[in-house]
Amino acid sequence: MDSVLSSRPGDGPVDGPADGSAAPGDNFYLAEDRPQTLVKLLVAGPFGVGKTTFIRSLSETAPLHTEEVMTRSGALVDDLAGVREKSTTTVAIDFGRLTLPGDLVLYLFGTPGQRRFRPLWQDIARGALGALVLADTRRLSDSFEVMDMVEEAGLRYAVAVNTFPDSPSHHPSTLRDHLDLHPETPLVLCDARDRDQSADALIALVGHVLAHTPQETA
Repeated sequence: MDSVLSSRPGDGPVDGPADGSAAPGDNFYLAEDRPQTLVKLLVAGPFGVGKTTFIRSLSETAPLHTEEVMTRSGALVDDLAGVREKSTTTVAIDFGRLTLPGDLVLYLFGTPGQRRFRPLWQDIARGALGALVLADTRRLSDSFEVMDMVEEAGLRYAVAVNTFPDSPSHHPSTLRDHLDLHPETPLVLCDARDRDQSADALIALVGHVLAHTPQETA
């Protein structure tokens, strides 16, 4: 899909609250009298960083997950340091949808962070407007390869540090230095389980990418 699409009036009915807002689990479709802007975004990050949880906490529709139970064979290639309690992993994509004020509809594609899924990642990245890279302070260096892939794809991105209960706490400036972020790249802290905090992280990304998207002229 294209990175930014404007839907046409009459594309379909709406089944949701009268004020046009949407809640998780609603069957929410394009309104007949309300054109919407559709944006494809990636939710990227290393193994076990919380991408599935992030999309689950935000999606206004039942999210699509492709999780499988981890096996002993998988433990040989996926580093469980810091995530010993993890028992499943995404093997294809997570998908969710979120409508923001102003009729901006975000399509969220969660992508596997393991290197062996790189060809799949490249396919999913086509047409995306930007990416939110999740990071974990217990293993920040694991995010470098993902940020490299995002940059190679030419995508603008923001970084959201997912605050796990046992995560070391660092000042944002220290995190920026460690991650070697460009001064314009947004960095936010969030708990992926918290809908409001996760939405704030996405809003930071959307504001960043839209500020650098050429505007159409009449």
